[in-house]
Amino acid sequence: MELAEEMKEVLRAGVRALKGVARRQFMARTVEALGRGGQYLAEKQLGWNRVTVRKGVRELRSGFTCVDAFHLRGRKRAEEKLPSLMKDIRALVDGQSTTDPTFRTTRLYTRLTAEEVRRQLIKQKGYGDAELPTARTLRTKLNELGFRPRTVAKSKPKKRFRKQTPSSPKST
Repeated sequence: MELAEEMKEVLRAGVRALKGVARRQFMARTVEALGRGGQYLAEKQLGWNRVTVRKGVRELRSGFTCVDAFHLRGRKRAEEKLPSLMKDIRALVDGQSTTDPTFRTTRLYTRLTAEEVRRQLIKQKGYGDAELPTARTLRTKLNELGFRPRTVAKSKPKKRFRKQTPSSPKST
């Protein structure tokens, strides 16, 4: 059995418009309407995943729907894993930070790098190396807290001699 190109495009558009349970049930109804060999036909001619189609058919026959827990997937934020992390970072960096010297912004500058903050968290606050996020993540957390890295300005040495002016006495 061969599906017409117009029919294929209509079915593909229907699948693209739907999500989750509705999408699987649409696929299952289509496969059942195609009859025997419908799953194979849908896989080869429409590009549908056979496992998804079978899941939809089971949902239609049993009346129970599978819950898609998309919100439970993915990596948790560092603050969720370590609730006191932000407080500990602020405690470490507050003593090493200065305000904007021009007072035009509320930005805080710190001399500590993210790598140094990580080392200090391990040394002073008792965190383990494996449980702490990477230095890149800590750099992002420092930015979220409003701290910006700033190199310490080196003091310029004073010149020993004043600049000679025409009225200056000549030294020998």
